[in-house]
Amino acid sequence: MNLQELVQKHKLLECIHCGMCSGGCPVSRKTNLNVRKYMREVAVYNEEIKPPHNELWSCTTCASCGIRCPKDINPYEFLIDLRSLEVEKGRITPTIRDALETIFNNGNPWGGIRSKRSEWTQELNVKHISQGADILYYVGCTSAYDPQVQNVPKSLVKCLNKAEVDFGILGDEENCCGSEVYGMGEKGLFEVLIEENMKNFVKYDIKNVIVNCPHAYHTFINRYGKTSFIVQHHTQLLATLIENEKISFSKELNKKVIYHDPCFLGKQNGIYDEPRKVIESIPGVELLEFDRSRDRSLCCEGGGGRMWIDIPGERLAEIRVRNAVEYGADILAVACPFCRLTIEDAIKTTDLEKKIRVMDVAELVSLTL
Repeated sequence: MNLQELVQKHKLLECIHCGMCSGGCPVSRKTNLNVRKYMREVAVYNEEIKPPHNELWSCTTCASCGIRCPKDINPYEFLIDLRSLEVEKGRITPTIRDALETIFNNGNPWGGIRSKRSEWTQELNVKHISQGADILYYVGCTSAYDPQVQNVPKSLVKCLNKAEVDFGILGDEENCCGSEVYGMGEKGLFEVLIEENMKNFVKYDIKNVIVNCPHAYHTFINRYGKTSFIVQHHTQLLATLIENEKISFSKELNKKVIYHDPCFLGKQNGIYDEPRKVIESIPGVELLEFDRSRDRSLCCEGGGGRMWIDIPGERLAEIRVRNAVEYGADILAVACPFCRLTIEDAIKTTDLEKKIRVMDVAELVSLTL
């Protein structure tokens, strides 16, 4: 993509340089990221630019800049295209390169072999979608492979079985959804993943999909084009099951819970109420709110490929954890596997393990069934 195509695609000449994008960027304080400056350099001076490494790769693609832009420009999409140019020229870090390579070879960014993708289901009542089911549970790479997150799909399976939901999984046939591939700028690989995933969905005549990852939710709905299936985030389905009395609780939690809005669920798709309804329905829970919540939620820094590249400076997840403790929360509830990982790590690096713990909404429900 040449510079003029960048200018036209991202409406760079419409930028009024108000600074709302940079001012609202959650990582700008760490790296001095000023996307407005780079947009101006391309649009006005027609010069090829190469932002400093930490600035270009600090973006989490959380969409805060786009939400705040009065001209409906999405600066983060512009940064993704700048990353695409770096990918094409091979100017990427080994960790990013390795993540992309293992996605191409094994369908996931974590280096896990494909035959172990459904290993987490051992001793669980989970069937393959080929046996017929009303809903496909698309598990996602992080939930399938990461030991710190595997309790999330296990908990969700417990909830779905309790509610007698007819669901199945793709097992070892499941592929990466491509969300982070797109965010890292490898759009050629992203198109390959779309093609491979759609073949599976057509093969098994998938009509309804449930995901526990907002990144998969956002990608299926907003980046796959026209599809023949309906996608729900697991908090949406849990809220419906509880409302319809398909799920009932037998225990009280008796904890103060504060909920962290994931960027790809909240800011990018407007899903704010369902997770809170689920949490509030759990007996004995007092739901607390961050000052920065809903569309002002503080990004955990997990998106846009940031799980595979570290940027120096205080982590936003550490700020989130400290704030949660200040509010008096016992549990910091999340609804995203990346948030689950970044916040759990932040609890350890801030030495607050005795003060607070992080749990997915599905884990909270499973704990009280």
